Amino acid sequence: MKITIFGVGYVGLVQAAVFADTGHHVVCVDVDDERIENLKKGIIPIYEPGLSTLVEENYAAGRLEFTTDAEVGVAHGDIQFIAVGTPSDEDGTADLTAVLMVAQTIATHMTTSKIIVDKSTVPVGTAGKVKVSVSHILEQRGVDIDFDIVSNPEFLKEGSAIEDCKRPDRIIIGTNNTATASTMRELYAPMNRNHERIIIMDVKSAELTKYAANAMLATKISFMNEISNLAEALGADIEAVRQGIGSDKRVGYHFIYPGCGYGGSCFPKDVQALVRTAESVGYDAEILKSVEAVNVRQKNKLFEKINKHFGNDLKGKVFALWGLSFKPNTDDMRDAPSRALMEALWAAGAKVQAYDPEAMTECERIYGQREDLILMGSQEGVLEAADALIIVTEWQHFKVLDFEVLKLNLKQPVIFDGRNLFEPQKMRDNGITYYSIGRA
Repeated sequence: MKITIFGVGYVGLVQAAVFADTGHHVVCVDVDDERIENLKKGIIPIYEPGLSTLVEENYAAGRLEFTTDAEVGVAHGDIQFIAVGTPSDEDGTADLTAVLMVAQTIATHMTTSKIIVDKSTVPVGTAGKVKVSVSHILEQRGVDIDFDIVSNPEFLKEGSAIEDCKRPDRIIIGTNNTATASTMRELYAPMNRNHERIIIMDVKSAELTKYAANAMLATKISFMNEISNLAEALGADIEAVRQGIGSDKRVGYHFIYPGCGYGGSCFPKDVQALVRTAESVGYDAEILKSVEAVNVRQKNKLFEKINKHFGNDLKGKVFALWGLSFKPNTDDMRDAPSRALMEALWAAGAKVQAYDPEAMTECERIYGQREDLILMGSQEGVLEAADALIIVTEWQHFKVLDFEVLKLNLKQPVIFDGRNLFEPQKMRDNGITYYSIGRA
């Protein structure tokens, strides 16, 4: 099938590579000349395990193309995917500017019937706005061309996005048109072989499903963080509590790990957008507001522990930081807990020596050169002459400690662990002053 995808960010590029790998002919369109030229050279703008190889192989095979020429892209695809960003406005609502601009671009150049697919995470009602936008342009052009709008939200997890694309838990298709539904089934047939994953529903329900799914996962995280704070105050062990409630199949173990807050491109933005959507119809989404408030507070939890330990005087202190990305296996630092923590430490007069396996370049892009931030090439290197170690991201190789190296390099053996990677008693037995989340 001939597919065009507008936007070669995280969602667009991963989806394009996987579609191409299943045999479809995909053209990717983006306004960023440098990004497009880099992709042609095999330079991938994001870190995602396996993505570079997938892009290179399918580009070489001719199944995956990159262009800045929107007219070429519109002419190519019978199915046109919109996979551009929907960042939060200042009030938390999703900014649909890029989505509607792509819709207008498609309408400007289309000469044959198209299925236009909203892949971007968008508020309920966006498909209607896209339809109006396309209809308006076609009317201005004085042409009558059939088109249909589909909501087909993505459910990718950074760090396992390719697997999520190839073997999704579900494929949500929002349309009331049976012919369109049939075409979309054909498109996703390679991902739907082992058992039925496709769920057909109306467009608005599909749009709401995406927000509801992310809001539910964010709620589980904030709930567990709330309970961890209570456990800490009561002298209980949140790890024992986690195992106790996770063993109930109705609850399960997924997303009930306490920590220093959630981040990334989805949960913070989508919870805020859903709150604003509720407000737009006169509904007060109290639970969702609390989820967001708990997360904002939780991101300050490590700083509070650090500040208290050092007697509210952090000026001149140096902290080793393990982890910058919001989660392992990505270089994404959007709304990452590391950012809230570093900014609080800097405001208090402290310096940070940081290491992350993938997010160092992204960190430098965000913060530039600073005297109070040193990015170092190894997890051992950041320990040298630091007053304490702080763990923010649960990368796999952070989970094994060399106690001798730690004691030799740190001024004092103190760890602030925002991901509960270690057993408190084992730390104490090895002479480490150890602070975790919700554990005695």
